[in-house]
Amino acid sequence: MRTSDVAVAIDTPALLGEGPVWLAEQQALWYCDIPARRLHRFDPASGTLTHLEFHTDIGSFAPAHDGGFVVALRDGLWHVDLATDVRRQLAVAPYDTTMQRFNDGKCDAAGRFWVGSMDEPRRPGLASLYCFEGGVLAQRQAGITISNGLAWSPDGETMYWADTTAHTVWAFDFAVATGAMTNRRVFAQFAPRPATGLAGYGGRPDGAAVDAEGCYWVAMYEGGRVLRFSPAGELLEEVRVPARCPTMPCFGGVDMQTVYVTSASLNRPPEESASHPHAGCTFSFRVNVPGLPVHVAAAI
Repeated sequence: MRTSDVAVAIDTPALLGEGPVWLAEQQALWYCDIPARRLHRFDPASGTLTHLEFHTDIGSFAPAHDGGFVVALRDGLWHVDLATDVRRQLAVAPYDTTMQRFNDGKCDAAGRFWVGSMDEPRRPGLASLYCFEGGVLAQRQAGITISNGLAWSPDGETMYWADTTAHTVWAFDFAVATGAMTNRRVFAQFAPRPATGLAGYGGRPDGAAVDAEGCYWVAMYEGGRVLRFSPAGELLEEVRVPARCPTMPCFGGVDMQTVYVTSASLNRPPEESASHPHAGCTFSFRVNVPGLPVHVAAAI
């Protein structure tokens, strides 16, 4: 376990910071604040933090082939032209927007945009995983509560997906050519949340990333830590962060060896907020194994 080299990279707290993406061509970190309805851009060289605002909650996003973004908002998928700020809807949300919203989303190596939903009342089994390809948004998995943990192995042949509420990360055999997910199996399983208090609780799996060795890094919400697992599911490393609720890691920097971790401050108890003054901030630490470049959404 290590903590000493974890720094506060962005000291402006988010309500629910999520979905960090490093754009190498900009040498900049983008991430969203879901309930604040903002997409932030951070320039580490200058320390500048700017943002775009949206009309509803932003769950996740991915860079598009044209230099814009595919954005998963509560009411559907949208394309945003960063040069003109023109926004057009690509797909309507396939759920009741008063009860659910989009959550974690990423592209695979073929440019499909995968995005999961979450049920806000936490009703079991009502959320799903969807895939946007060729202008069509289709359900690919179902029966969960909070979709999270999307990532792919370096060769693209293993896909990871989690249900945060179930404290479970699954692995699938993945066909890059077709997008088929097969051979679902448990990759990592974590102890449930205690009925009262958080003493001894290690957290539940939130957002994730994979490094160049194929190891899976996952943020443990309410556990205050980020874990690194081997491709075989062996726990290799634990990094403690100065917030109870880290939400997602991503790799960045010139050498892709800086890990950025977003976190949440929303609805935390007063005593926790007092003991974790950096809740909602974005943290960083250095690693020996670099991460992988972000996949870009195909032509839309």
